[in-house]
Amino acid sequence: MKFNHLGIPTNSSFEGEIDIPHLKITVSDHKNNPYGIQWMRFWPDAPYPELVKSVPHVAFEVDDLLAELNGKKVIIEPNSPSEGLTVAFIEVNGAPVELMQYAK
Repeated sequence: MKFNHLGIPTNSSFEGEIDIPHLKITVSDHKNNPYGIQWMRFWPDAPYPELVKSVPHVAFEVDDLLAELNGKKVIIEPNSPSEGLTVAFIEVNGAPVELMQYAK
């Protein structure tokens, strides 16, 4: 696994907002700072667990997303926020963790 970003939920607007309508979320670019911080604002009807909407998460790149999900508590099933990227969320010790697989 390789660290990718830290996602922090917020209810406020932020600089550089990027809307992702099909996922009902607005995010910032985690590459615009050297620490990989990404702000996230969930739309009112976003269908995600409260844990993901309210607790910061750490995100890791993995080589085989489905293999990494095996035996884990999946709280958001695999989905594609952008072309060439598949993500899923698991719960680890009460915290959300995002796993990301980029197409090769």
